Amino acid sequence: MAWLRKTSCEQHRGPNGYSLLPWLLMGMGACSNLFQGETPDPWIGGLGLLTFNSLYIYVAFRSFEKEKREAASTRVALALMGLVTCALALSYGGTWLLFFPLLGLATGAAVRMPQLRVVGLLLGILAGAVSVAHDGWTGLGIAYATWISTLVTAAILSLSEAVRELRAAREELARRAVEEERLRFSRDLHDLLGHTLSVIVVKSEAARRLAERDVTAAVAQVADIESVGRQALTEIREAVTGYREGSLATELDRAGSALSAAGINPSVHRSGPPLPPQSEALLGWVVREAVTNVVRHSDATHCAIDLAGTPDRVRLTVTDDGTGTGTGAGTGTPASPAPRAGIGGTGLRGLTERLASAGGTLTAGPGPGPRDGFVVTSELPVEPVESVEPVESVEPGGQGEQGGTPSAPRASGSREPAGAGIG
Repeated sequence: MAWLRKTSCEQHRGPNGYSLLPWLLMGMGACSNLFQGETPDPWIGGLGLLTFNSLYIYVAFRSFEKEKREAASTRVALALMGLVTCALALSYGGTWLLFFPLLGLATGAAVRMPQLRVVGLLLGILAGAVSVAHDGWTGLGIAYATWISTLVTAAILSLSEAVRELRAAREELARRAVEEERLRFSRDLHDLLGHTLSVIVVKSEAARRLAERDVTAAVAQVADIESVGRQALTEIREAVTGYREGSLATELDRAGSALSAAGINPSVHRSGPPLPPQSEALLGWVVREAVTNVVRHSDATHCAIDLAGTPDRVRLTVTDDGTGTGTGAGTGTPASPAPRAGIGGTGLRGLTERLASAGGTLTAGPGPGPRDGFVVTSELPVEPVESVEPVESVEPGGQGEQGGTPSAPRASGSREPAGAGIG
């Protein structure tokens, strides 16, 4: 894979200093004059030719990195090239005037807009003045060649740089998309499996305790475990493909079932106008994670879920009366310790990110009252949807507003509403 990435980078590599070297062949005429003895003071001409070529190569290889291109040393080298070009052109003329287009090419590689307009114009005027002074008005062709080589070289290299930047931006967007998808999948997997496995553990412990005195009730709990497992498989498949749509009503029903199975007295109250699907899905994740933490870590006897909405905002509060000692509520089995203050856990942190992306907030911490163990509060802005009959209250398991006692076990083969449990 590393070899493939390297090959890809080499294929996408733009022009570099080597791309400008073939243009030095324009100086072959001057070099030929030197060897044929047609140039007076050939040692001076040869030294000038060597100096020009050295400066050209230096500028060419520094023109493809912004920091080096804008460095003072590059600017000094370009100025020295101009002086050498003027000296050679004034001294020898003829084919030596072709060094002006080469100077324009190096200038176009090293200078960018907006300075290029002024520099290119001045360089064209300089080339025209020197050429006309040496060869008459026919030297205006050198002036045009110098000006056009400056602008065309700058345009081509600027376009190449833009293409490289766009390619780098596309690769960065692709990398971020992969990271976001990994984050989404990790959050979904945590929320799905963490919650579902907690419910399965609670119901398995309930089935084990009931097996000795009430086989029918134990079988009902086992049937619920099967239902939760099947629902979890479906949701995991949907999460993998990214098409999972959460239902708040379903999550509230499952929350009541899970809390009752754990020996926690639930009460659920819902009021306000109907919510759009996106808000319902986000609040369904909050209910799922908050109830999971209550079942696993609170050691509570009562849990209240309150959903209150207005036309433009909705507020969900999950409050338990637990001590947060870390024992599994109603199970008689110690549970693993977990943070019960602030948003420190992976699940709550992921929920905070989910809600923040939709303009909402999530707070979690000890409740203000002496009977409030832990409170999770989330708020979301909502958009209006088509009016339907609002749900005033929901009492899972047939319990009243004050809670009451958990519902009795169902008969063998029965199912709790909406999948029986938080799957």
